[in-house]
Amino acid sequence: MAKSTYDLVLLPGDGIGVEVVAEARALVELVGGALGVTFALDEIPCGGKFYLEHGTRDWPEGAEERCRAADAILLGAVGWNGPDGAPVTMPDGKMAGYSPVIGNRMRLDLYANIRPVRCLPGMKHGISGQFAPVWRADRVDFVIIRENTEGLYSGIGERNAERATDLRVITRAASERVIRKAFELSRERGKGAPADGKKRVTCIVKHNVLQGCRLFLDVFRAIAADYKDVEPDVAIVDAFAMFVLTQPERYDVCVTTNMFGDILTDLASVLQGGMGMAVGCNVGDDHAMFEPIHGSAPPLAGKDRANPMAMMLATGEAFGWLGRRHDDARLVRAHAAIEAAVAAIIARGEPLPHDLGGHAPRSAVAAAIRDDVRARLG
Repeated sequence: MAKSTYDLVLLPGDGIGVEVVAEARALVELVGGALGVTFALDEIPCGGKFYLEHGTRDWPEGAEERCRAADAILLGAVGWNGPDGAPVTMPDGKMAGYSPVIGNRMRLDLYANIRPVRCLPGMKHGISGQFAPVWRADRVDFVIIRENTEGLYSGIGERNAERATDLRVITRAASERVIRKAFELSRERGKGAPADGKKRVTCIVKHNVLQGCRLFLDVFRAIAADYKDVEPDVAIVDAFAMFVLTQPERYDVCVTTNMFGDILTDLASVLQGGMGMAVGCNVGDDHAMFEPIHGSAPPLAGKDRANPMAMMLATGEAFGWLGRRHDDARLVRAHAAIEAAVAAIIARGEPLPHDLGGHAPRSAVAAAIRDDVRARLG
C-alpha cells in the first residue's frame, strides 16, 4: 500500500552528475507538492572528488546503511580526474566512485540492470556532426536487461608486470533470476517487438566460444519452456551489435551477461538520441537505484551544457517502480507525466540541449520539463 513518506537517497557524484541530480531534486519536490506525496531526501556526497578531499573513502562512513534503508536511490554519475589528469583510483585499484555504483549493486543485490531503448517521435540523431532523423520512432521500442552482479565485473582478478587476468563468473542462480525477469518483463510490456508484435526474449551470448555463455544459454532455454507465450530467440553478441542498429524493430526484450550488456546498451543508446537520453534501472527484489548512463563528463561540468533528460527520465522510472511496488497510483501518474513531458519537448523541437542539436542550457531544458510536468499534474 502507499506509504506516508518515501525515503529517497540522492547520490550526486562528480561532474555533471551533481548538476543533473540537483535538477532531479527539484522535480521530486515539484511532484511531491503537486500530488501530496511526502519525500524524505537524503543527499550523500560521493565519487572521485570526495575521495580526493577525504583521502580514505569514496563516500562517507555509514553511507552503505543509508542506501540500504532507502525506498529508492537516485544516482548522478561518478568519475573524476586527479592532479595528474588520470582518473582517480583508490589503493585497491578500484575507481573512486566504485562504492556508490558497483558497490551498491552488489550489496543491495540489484541483479537486473534494465535499460529501456525507445526512440521518441521527432528525435534527430547526431551522426558525424549532423542532426537528422535516422531511426523511426515506431521501429525502436525494446529493453535490454543485463545481469548486474557478476560476470567480468566480479572483482576477481590479478596482475603482475607481465600478465593480468579478470575472472568472468557466471552462475546458474544469478542467470536464472535475471533471465526470468526478462520473460516477465516481456509479458508485462505486452506489446512485443515493433516488427511483428510478438512477445520475444533474445538471449545475447558468445556460446560458440565461452563456457559462461554456454551455461547462460542452457539456463535461458530451460526457463523459456515456462513461458510458452513468449518466443525465445538467441543472438551471438557480435552479430547483435550490427543487427541492433540495422534491425531494431525485431527486438522486444533482450537479456545478457554483465559486460556484454554494459557495452551493448551504450551502443543501443544511439537509437534513442545518445546517452543523454538513456536510463539505467538497477533493480533487485527489495531495492532499486536509478541513473542516467552518460557518466560524469568532467569537461562539461560547470558549463550548463549537460542534457538533463536522462536524469529526469530516471527519476520517472524510480516513481514508476515505487508506484507499482507500493500500489501508489500517484507515483505511477508522475512517471507517466515525466515521460510525456520529455516526449513533448522532443516532438516540439525546443528547448533542446547541445547533444540533441539544440542550443538550450541544461537549466532551461530541465525547467521546461518541470513546467510541463506541473501542468500535467494539475
